[in-house]
Amino acid sequence: MCHIARMNDTAPAGFLKEAAALLGPRGLTTDPELVAPWLTDWRGRFTGRACALASPANVEEVSALVRLCAEHGVPIVPQGGNSGMSGGATPDESGTALLLSLRRMNAIREIDTESGRATCEAGVILQTLHESAEAQDLRFPLTLGGKGSATVGGLISTNAGGSQVLRHGSMRALVLGLEAVLADGQVFSQLTPLKKDNRGFDLKQLLIGSEGTLGIVTAATLRLLPAVAERVVIWAGVSSLPAARTLLLHCDAMEGEALEGFEVMPQASIDAVVEHLPTARPPLEGRHAWHVLIEVVADRAQADSLRDRCEAMMAEAFEKDLVEDAALSASESQAEAFWLIRETVPPAERARGPAVQHDISVPVEAMPAFVETTAPMLEAEFPGTEAIAFGHLGDGNVHYHVIAPGAADARAWNATEGKAISRRVHDLVTQWGGSISAEHGIGQLKRDELARLGDPVALSMLRAVKQALDPRGLLNPGKLV
Repeated sequence: MCHIARMNDTAPAGFLKEAAALLGPRGLTTDPELVAPWLTDWRGRFTGRACALASPANVEEVSALVRLCAEHGVPIVPQGGNSGMSGGATPDESGTALLLSLRRMNAIREIDTESGRATCEAGVILQTLHESAEAQDLRFPLTLGGKGSATVGGLISTNAGGSQVLRHGSMRALVLGLEAVLADGQVFSQLTPLKKDNRGFDLKQLLIGSEGTLGIVTAATLRLLPAVAERVVIWAGVSSLPAARTLLLHCDAMEGEALEGFEVMPQASIDAVVEHLPTARPPLEGRHAWHVLIEVVADRAQADSLRDRCEAMMAEAFEKDLVEDAALSASESQAEAFWLIRETVPPAERARGPAVQHDISVPVEAMPAFVETTAPMLEAEFPGTEAIAFGHLGDGNVHYHVIAPGAADARAWNATEGKAISRRVHDLVTQWGGSISAEHGIGQLKRDELARLGDPVALSMLRAVKQALDPRGLLNPGKLV
């Protein structure tokens, strides 16, 4: 099926001709086969149409293209790796929008080893950034399962998190400087970071997490840290989520800044991974209500003592009855094997059948009680379902999946009961003082729910900023606000 509209159906006369002259044959295409793969979101929930796919090579081309779109009134949908979870980089079905890919802008302009900074373009793949930093004995302290496709621009636009937010924060904390093209084609350029700068608003923070609705991120200066010299990954079994929370506090008290990851998964998720991934082996022999994945790291100065400290930390945890069983990684390959189990939880859950997934957060201290209270409540209200929660206990981010009864028709169930479940989950999250989007953005998936549940004053401020920076609504229309 062809998803791309013909020029005379959707684009103002002359627009595609001028865009083609500006970008050249590598920079603009209307070939349906080339465009089609980028018209559906990663989860397959949304499919749209576009008048063309633009792939500019530099910020000057982006600026000129945005000015051209403004002249002709053509909406723009920016896209990075197309690995988002909320349909934020997918155009609508009208076919009027230009799909703007930043993937050609993939240069790492500089890695400054002395200051611990990387300046790179929006299309740089996260894994490429990791590898480039590691080659300089540095690291970028944000990682996630989609690191092989997620781009720097997309991560910034959605304020992505990941497994190291516990210690280093989300993208908001890691972006030191930013370059972006605004709705009128002007280039906002603040790539040079300053420790102190009191010249009014921190404008780059407006763009971080704005999902391309206020400007198109083209480059960024990012914080780097010294490379990890040694790490120990620990797999522990605990009796409950409150017990896991107590274990987190214990580990944090003993290791502090060295504690970088603390993930929780129920036994059902481990069972799903073992069934889905034939090579997976549970790190512990017994079954436990909850499993905890802990990562502790050290620089060169602390590397020699890391294992002894981790063994002491877990020995004390056993003495305090905080854990039922535990295993420490004996090698880097075993550490990776532990993490592979955690990263396989989402695809393993999807393989079980229809489900509604929720990327939510609650206050950190409330996460155990939230899960223990709401999961049985949802299962009782929607008979036959199973509520599964897993995620980053240290930052309150819960990946909250509600799995459909067996043999349910996916499309019909998602459109009816699944929709009702999501509404109920979002109501509960709001009642607990949380957020309906922790790290994947609002996009088009949660736009209406944000309008329904968001604080009216906050929503009014969001809309006022949008109106001020994009009065014609041409940047990623239909997303966020």
